[in-house]
Amino acid sequence: MEQLAVKVEGLVVNYGSFIAVNHASFSVRNGEIYGLLGPNGAGKTSTIKVLAGVLTPASGKVEILGKSFSNEVATKSQIGYVPEEVVLFDSLTPREFLEFASSIRRLEPDTVNPRLEKLTSAFELGQYFDTPIAALSMGNKQKVAIIAALLHDPKILIFDEPLIGLDARSSKILKELVTFHAKKGGSVVFSTHIMEIAEKLCTRVGIINKGEIASEGTVDDLRKLVKSAEGSLEDIFLKVTEQETGMQDIIRALESE
Repeated sequence: MEQLAVKVEGLVVNYGSFIAVNHASFSVRNGEIYGLLGPNGAGKTSTIKVLAGVLTPASGKVEILGKSFSNEVATKSQIGYVPEEVVLFDSLTPREFLEFASSIRRLEPDTVNPRLEKLTSAFELGQYFDTPIAALSMGNKQKVAIIAALLHDPKILIFDEPLIGLDARSSKILKELVTFHAKKGGSVVFSTHIMEIAEKLCTRVGIINKGEIASEGTVDDLRKLVKSAEGSLEDIFLKVTEQETGMQDIIRALESE
């Protein structure tokens, strides 16, 4: 049996009495880009934080490349994570921050420096390399976080809204990098609110609603499920998350003003 890149069974995350993720189960195969989609407050970010090892669930089982987080250091070394809200050391420059990221991962300079140079050039960050992070735009801070996540060439990328703040060129570069990563056998869990990107980029998608995986499969699978032969992922998403009802009435009301 093929080892899964990510396996989630019965995941529960709660904040006090509020249940953010309610017995969610899904898996991600090697070489797959898995889109985790859902409306605001559906449980996407909580799920992704658990996968990245930064949030402890109330219950459930999570395996990364066949291993649980009981061996956290070894497991996390296989992950490249970009959170929805990027937090960096503002007093450092990108150069200092990325050198720090390399050192804590114990990356050899001979290995990491050529990769760092390529990534910095690809995202056109070189001119800001010695500028304090506090002075960078949101987009350039996002680039620093993305480069840090890619620096150690991890097997699994876990990206929560990674395109936020990026210009069109950088977004294209990131999408190409993600696609290449999957083609060479790596795996990606990718969260975005931009349905057109998810439809083009993702191998499969899981739609989470009210803390539960409401639907899962390829876009064609989901079209069959909702009986919409030519529906876009956006149409499918609105139907599965029960947001379609009343949509036309709302649009007509806005247009009548």
